[in-house]
Amino acid sequence: MPDSGLTTGDFTEAGEPFALFSDWLNDAGENEVNDPNAMALATVDADGLPDVRMVLLKGFDERGFVFYTNFESAKGQEILATMKAALCFHWKSLRRQVRVRGPVEIVSSEEADEYYESRPRGSRIGAWASKQSRPLEGRWALEKAVAEYTARYAVGSIPRPEHWSGFRIMPTQIEFWHDRPFRLHDRVVFKRGGEGEDWSKTRLYP
Repeated sequence: MPDSGLTTGDFTEAGEPFALFSDWLNDAGENEVNDPNAMALATVDADGLPDVRMVLLKGFDERGFVFYTNFESAKGQEILATMKAALCFHWKSLRRQVRVRGPVEIVSSEEADEYYESRPRGSRIGAWASKQSRPLEGRWALEKAVAEYTARYAVGSIPRPEHWSGFRIMPTQIEFWHDRPFRLHDRVVFKRGGEGEDWSKTRLYP
């Protein structure tokens, strides 16, 4: 199995989680066939019932993990109600998993604008046309909305909708898992009280 950087040898010896995650993400980019930045996003609804779905990681640094969405969607509303979330990355070809938990913040308007402008034009139109997570009468209704916004923004730039932006999950816990024979896996978890605080590290039984 290919390794590089901090993952050479015993990854549980890493002193902090961000460089290790970056290393694993780079390995995934070289080995995963589809969407190495895919992650399961877990939230909780107003009744306390967990919700989970796949989204794409669009930014990562020592502040946290960023993805973008329609804030009027189910996941948008659930996060806005609690400002907490969890993530799980699973790279099957590498037999690795990373779990992330922590509070959430909304990214700056500048960050959201920059990423929105980098999207294909059709995706920017889709951000206007899709009433994400709400009932759809039929495919024709979505196609009609796409046609209407395509005509509206036929010339010039497409502004970012106010309801479309990004969330940053600021981890207070990051756990790394690596498959080993006979289910005797390697696990290590990093924890901290909040952003800017020092990490503690604990090795876990599989």
